[in-house]
Amino acid sequence: MKTIKRIIPTLVVAVGCMVNIGVAETNETLSAKQKNIIPIAAFTASGNMSKLETALSEGMDAGLTVNEIKEILIHTYAYAGFPRALNGINTYMAVLDKRKEQGINDKTGKEATPVPSDFDRSAYGHKIRNSLVGRDVSKPTSGYPVFTPIIDQFLVEHLFADIFYRDVLTHQERELVTISILAAMTGTEAQLKTHLRISMNMGLSKAQLEDYVATLGQKVSAESAERAHATLNDLLGISPLANQMKSVKVIRKGQPTKGSADYFTGHVTVESRFSSEIPNSYSGGIVNFEARARTAWHTHPLGQTLIVISGRGLVQSEGEVVQEIMPGDVVWIPANARHWHGAASNSPMSHVAISAPRNDLTVEWMEHVNDEQYGK
Repeated sequence: MKTIKRIIPTLVVAVGCMVNIGVAETNETLSAKQKNIIPIAAFTASGNMSKLETALSEGMDAGLTVNEIKEILIHTYAYAGFPRALNGINTYMAVLDKRKEQGINDKTGKEATPVPSDFDRSAYGHKIRNSLVGRDVSKPTSGYPVFTPIIDQFLVEHLFADIFYRDVLTHQERELVTISILAAMTGTEAQLKTHLRISMNMGLSKAQLEDYVATLGQKVSAESAERAHATLNDLLGISPLANQMKSVKVIRKGQPTKGSADYFTGHVTVESRFSSEIPNSYSGGIVNFEARARTAWHTHPLGQTLIVISGRGLVQSEGEVVQEIMPGDVVWIPANARHWHGAASNSPMSHVAISAPRNDLTVEWMEHVNDEQYGK
């Protein structure tokens, strides 16, 4: 039997001290809307539909319209292929149906401006590609456009004309979609470097691209963040040694996101997400439960640590008694132990949750904890 351990810690004091370390601040970060574009594009490209469901709901909660998300999925096919894009679209349809059943009315948003009847795709596509790259590349003399001219024609007339003409997303937003797709895939570092440069041409600053890397680590995976981080450093001419000597980083508290009704009972929010910059290391966040709110049954492949920071909570491993947890308690949950945790019936509860991935998976969700099992 895998027993959950409740530990009386001194660790909470250390966590509190860490928060007070002073560093230079910058307000030049991605908006909540921009941050939520990243996991939608990345999970569509990687084919992780279960995580895409959560990303889609969080994106709409953050203000992305139905048509903006449709456009992200449409854009994805040009870089990750029709199968992944169509899987993403089908997943999105199911998410919208579920939200409609829950009484959520999502904003449709603007439609794309129709293409004029006399639209010159070649001229427009060359103009857009030149503006993205920052120089005239309309008459190539070497490389793939010379070796296979038809693929360059497809890029110019379809990608940079048909797709980029659609004004549901700005060109800057399209580049954010593109670099999120490329970071989620392997073997695409050369294209990622090119599009990181284009993203800067489209107005994304170094600080915003660092925020993009941090968001990949917090919401997608350590691997994708490391890939993007190394490629961005290569673009900026920062050596690996210099990168190891970088200063303390503070991730500013953002807007909390609502926990999915698929995985939680009651009102639950997640905020202050974080992850280690070491690949395949830990990630986590602060989870806030209103009274009687709780997780569904679930497991973690490498276990989980909870640090209770406020309120009164409950935790149970299957087959064992429910344990009460209070501020300052540290809870260790063993690998693959089926369990749940949440707030008491008469008190909200907040805890820091920390876990590490195995094969890019940190949690496996199961059925909800019913009122009889909750029992408080």
